[in-house]
Amino acid sequence: MNLKDKQVLVVGAGRSGLAAVKRLKAMGARVKLTDRQGPDKLKDVYEVGLTGGQLILGRTPEWDEVRSEIIVLSPGVSPALPFIQVGISQGAQIWSEVELALRDHPAFKIGVTGTNGKTTTTTLIGELAKITGRPTLVAGNIGVALSDQVGELNEQGIVVAELSSFQLEHIDSLRMNVGILLNMTPDHLDRHGTIENYLAAKARIFENQRAEDCAILNWDDTHVRELAPHLKGRVIFFSPTTFLGNGYSVQGDELVFAENGKLTPIMNRCELQLRGNHNLENILASIAAVRELGLSWKQIVQGLREFKGVEHRQEVVGTYDGILFINDSKGTNPDAAEKALYAFAEPIVLIAGGKNKGLDFHDFMKIVKEQVKSLVLVGAAADEMEIAAQDVGIQHYLRAKTFEEAVELAIAEAKPGDVVLLSPACTSWDMFKSYEERGEFFKELVRRHYREPILK
Repeated sequence: MNLKDKQVLVVGAGRSGLAAVKRLKAMGARVKLTDRQGPDKLKDVYEVGLTGGQLILGRTPEWDEVRSEIIVLSPGVSPALPFIQVGISQGAQIWSEVELALRDHPAFKIGVTGTNGKTTTTTLIGELAKITGRPTLVAGNIGVALSDQVGELNEQGIVVAELSSFQLEHIDSLRMNVGILLNMTPDHLDRHGTIENYLAAKARIFENQRAEDCAILNWDDTHVRELAPHLKGRVIFFSPTTFLGNGYSVQGDELVFAENGKLTPIMNRCELQLRGNHNLENILASIAAVRELGLSWKQIVQGLREFKGVEHRQEVVGTYDGILFINDSKGTNPDAAEKALYAFAEPIVLIAGGKNKGLDFHDFMKIVKEQVKSLVLVGAAADEMEIAAQDVGIQHYLRAKTFEEAVELAIAEAKPGDVVLLSPACTSWDMFKSYEERGEFFKELVRRHYREPILK
């Protein structure tokens, strides 16, 4: 990939945008960077070495002042912006930051996408991949920009990338040696418009695969399963609910692999530290992926026994006065939050709300009515959630004006033996910069309430 002296525009000065600028500069490209936020909110922007007319901040530019051959689009930026549309009409290519980072990269590349479970699966595959002894990078939508790290890897390296629909929407020749599509439920419809468009963006993870590559698909998800005949790579199915004669599934309480009539028991699910049936999806997909790296069953089982999960995904904050506090801030859509609700047998006090992504909450509230003892609503979507709660017959719910108040109300509602669960079913962008910031604040508020020292 030769970008020397090419004019490239990076749109968005967040983590991935700044990483893209640094990589482009190292490759000799002529770079401009634009962001609608002003420099007062972009304190790191001057650390990438751009000055003067190379920076257009605090406004939306005209195409003539940023004219480029390639536009590198940060995940949160809509391609519908007028200057980007003009650029496309004049022949500019749009790349996501992951295209820039991994295009033609020699490392073995494993990509993970889907509506839910991406971070857990990506992290688990990364931990198992390290057992090979090969240099392993876990990055992408998981909080580490790929462009910042991939330069250190060669053909012996392994990249495990969490890939969102926004990142996959603008790939070009990016090829995944192993691509995983975990599941598909409505999400980001404010960006994609329809579930069909959303699926099409996700399915691009397989677009440039070859016959020797591998596509790992969820048998239980009809949207996902029906992609199989159209894919170029070898298809491997997994299912946590249906025994598969060929693929990875569960028989009784045993995780198993079947191939051409031969059944291989892997391990009993009671040996796993991850709770919830939904995590079996993540685990089975991870096993399928790392078998492609040549790991033995013994190595895989040992790695699975040791894996405790990821931050902000059903993360145990602690037990105080007999109440278990769980941080599931990464539950940013109703389907993810539903999975968290089903993971606990104890009475649940749920904190939900945030910024909606164009989704309906009625089906979610039906699950809340069945599974939740007390509901605390907060954030921009609280009105929509309240209407849905009333429509399905939920009698008892509370409204909070601030996130701090929401946590205090939840604590007041809880009794010994209960679970206080933050699983918002919404993004954090109305109150916080990220779901990580929301989750960290939740943990801090809980510990502050119980006068436990805050660990930084």
